[in-house]
Amino acid sequence: MKTSRAAAAVAAAALTAVGLGACSDDEPDDGRTHITVTIDAGLEQAAIDAFQARIDQFEDANPDIAVETQEYTWTAGTFTAQLAGGTLPDVFTVPFTDGRGLIERGQIADIGDLTAALPYREDYNPNIAAAGEDPEGDMWAIPIAAYGQGLHYNRTLFEAAGLDPDAPPTTWAEIQSAAETISDETGEAGYAVMTNDNTGGWILTTVVNALGGRTEADGAATIDTPQMREALAQLQAMRWDDNSMGDNFLYDWATINQEFASGRIGMYVSGGGNYGNLFTQNALNPDDYGLTVLPLADDPNAGVLGGGTLAVVSPNAETDEQAAAVKWIDFYYMEKLTVQEAAVADAEVKAETDQPVGAPELPVFDKATYDEVQTWIAEYVNVPVEQMAPYTGQVFDQPLLNEPVTATQEVYGVLDTVVQSILTEEGADIDALLETAQAEAQAAIDAAA
Repeated sequence: MKTSRAAAAVAAAALTAVGLGACSDDEPDDGRTHITVTIDAGLEQAAIDAFQARIDQFEDANPDIAVETQEYTWTAGTFTAQLAGGTLPDVFTVPFTDGRGLIERGQIADIGDLTAALPYREDYNPNIAAAGEDPEGDMWAIPIAAYGQGLHYNRTLFEAAGLDPDAPPTTWAEIQSAAETISDETGEAGYAVMTNDNTGGWILTTVVNALGGRTEADGAATIDTPQMREALAQLQAMRWDDNSMGDNFLYDWATINQEFASGRIGMYVSGGGNYGNLFTQNALNPDDYGLTVLPLADDPNAGVLGGGTLAVVSPNAETDEQAAAVKWIDFYYMEKLTVQEAAVADAEVKAETDQPVGAPELPVFDKATYDEVQTWIAEYVNVPVEQMAPYTGQVFDQPLLNEPVTATQEVYGVLDTVVQSILTEEGADIDALLETAQAEAQAAIDAAA
């Protein structure tokens, strides 16, 4: 899921969506190629201003291209309808899990010839590049960001509960204990999980991976496993025995971000690069924020689930619009990862508009390249990096696991139901839930094969 993983619409900002298709009958006849590009929904005005500043820079460098914005955030529940209805912008983003399916069905533009000419095309981590490639190795979708899951925690709630925010939990048992303490001492949810719009399955898969299990292996569903039972049993105990999970059990990505940023949740699991969304869309107080790695079981198969975000081009875009779209993707998303001048320009604009600079993310190329970029932008970093040190100091040493590749979102949807049942039905029968989920997940995988 997104990348970074990505997301659902939150409170609408004062931004008008411009242009819904690649071609428009009322498109200005000014001799320029017009493209619409995605901007996150619900941004604060400062973030919108920063985005517009980057558009101005792009148009100055490319006077033959005009860029308009359209609010868009990927969600499993709305994306399919938007795709079918042709209401997506010319440039939009999707999670790694959607790349291969969109390519196979021809639902995005084949920009392989254009991406082949990008100067960093051969520098990608091969595992990351594969998310956007067709079977012949042509890149139709450009990986722009990668993430490894992390444990986000509220330092203020930790302190209020008598816990040390500089020593976050290092085992799942410690997470459970800290959650109970936070709930007892503050009245807020000590720990929360997403459950809606395939996010429940995403997070449950994350925990199972950290315990050494998988939800899919060699084209077969592996739902009914000891690791899955362990994950669900702990969730059930935290909900019904410890009463440490509050009273909201229908979170999706956007709503759990809102609750966490408002100080109502002590801990939750999501992509490690989520600070920017929490700050720009949910007014997070930086002093509250802490981030650490997920505890991994003492199991050779244990690892941290990773994923990322792909930038793609609408199949409705004309040839000149496709070329303009790839130029925009290169300028806005990629140059700051590869070119010092661009990295500094991007960081400078963000810093001037009080947007986050220096939040952690995994490199789409290699760690050496990532580290070099951090030196370029060091003077502009304005996020509490020391509060993220428990994550950044360890995540590169954790085994990174890819998301399941077949019927990923469908299987996540099956697991949503399991998580919801555990949290809303006291005494829910884990055996029965997993038997049903195993059959449904296998059917989804078989249908997609």
